[in-house]
Amino acid sequence: MSRFFQRLVFAVAATVFAALVLGFTMGEFGLFGVHAGGGQDGAYRQMHIYAEVLKRIQSDYVTDPNINNVTTGALHGLLESLDSDSSFLTATEYKIYKERPSSGVAQIGVTVSKRFGYATVVSVVPGSPADKDHLADGDVIESIGDQSTRELSLAVVRLMLEGKPGSAVTLSVVRPRKADPEKVTLTRTMVSMPALSQQQYENASILYLKPGALTAARVDEIAAKIKTSGKNPKILLDLRDVSDGDAAEGLRLANFFINQGTMAALEGQKVPRQTFTADPGKFVTSAPLAVLVNRGTYGAAELTADAIEGAKRGDVVGERTFGEGSVQKTIELPDGSALLLTVAKYQGPDGKKIQDEAVVPTVIVGSTTDEEDQGTPTKGDEPLNKALGLLKAKNG
Repeated sequence: MSRFFQRLVFAVAATVFAALVLGFTMGEFGLFGVHAGGGQDGAYRQMHIYAEVLKRIQSDYVTDPNINNVTTGALHGLLESLDSDSSFLTATEYKIYKERPSSGVAQIGVTVSKRFGYATVVSVVPGSPADKDHLADGDVIESIGDQSTRELSLAVVRLMLEGKPGSAVTLSVVRPRKADPEKVTLTRTMVSMPALSQQQYENASILYLKPGALTAARVDEIAAKIKTSGKNPKILLDLRDVSDGDAAEGLRLANFFINQGTMAALEGQKVPRQTFTADPGKFVTSAPLAVLVNRGTYGAAELTADAIEGAKRGDVVGERTFGEGSVQKTIELPDGSALLLTVAKYQGPDGKKIQDEAVVPTVIVGSTTDEEDQGTPTKGDEPLNKALGLLKAKNG
């Protein structure tokens, strides 16, 4: 089957299956159950249309097509039409996904998601193979080897970027403001997050902290630094390119600076609403605060920034964040395949879903071309300079 035809069927099937999702939900009738009051007649008509499309492909296409491939492509399209995190895994892909070791996996040092159908670099770990080859936020990974990322689920893209230490992976990368893809071959290695970066400004009246990742240990480390800093300094929290971490830790970090009120909520069609309220017992400091964000601020770090902004606790400075705040559920299917389905999304204090609208800074400052060395700011860092200026003007 030609690549053009595969994409055509993919697009048509995605549209048809998206319509099905509006009228159906996972339920008691096998894979799909009727959603009460959900326009089931229209959904049944869409199923009939899809069956007719498959029938015409099989009977009239120029060559005898592989219907299994066509259907798999349609299922990929179905899930990806919902959001970038939802994925369909074939039985083979799901077996690999389940058997992936929890440790000892080599990487190239990037966080990836999907934008406009293709894998996109969210952030790059300093000192990693991707960093040394100058991959950057916003770069589009058009293909991995000879496979287009448009035809791969996000879960499979992430699996393909991992491997044994010393193994190589070739990417076709489209960079901003460059028309032609660039072939890049990277050697996978064991990648570790950078240490907590700290610095003092304005005669130690401003404490700069960049966590790198929001793990439990790193958030504990931030609390300790603030408590032992002396003289209650103003805090500049740099969450730019912080894309690794747990949602609970992102909210715990926000709680250090917020002593009351709603920080976030989580809700889905079948997930009861859960509201996350600041715990006064976890509050650490009332010192003036500013938070730096950019398009590489992702997931748990977005929850931190959004909670602080929603509480009007401090200025959020920089660029609009990536927009990631969802929870997935794994649903195994009878043939050994599986769905990774988004079942709930995080909302900020204002009720807006982070996944849909991201975090928009209170003070927007675009990134500069100056690089940062392991998280240490440079003199040409305009967002940093703006945040320092705002903090300097605040009373301690």
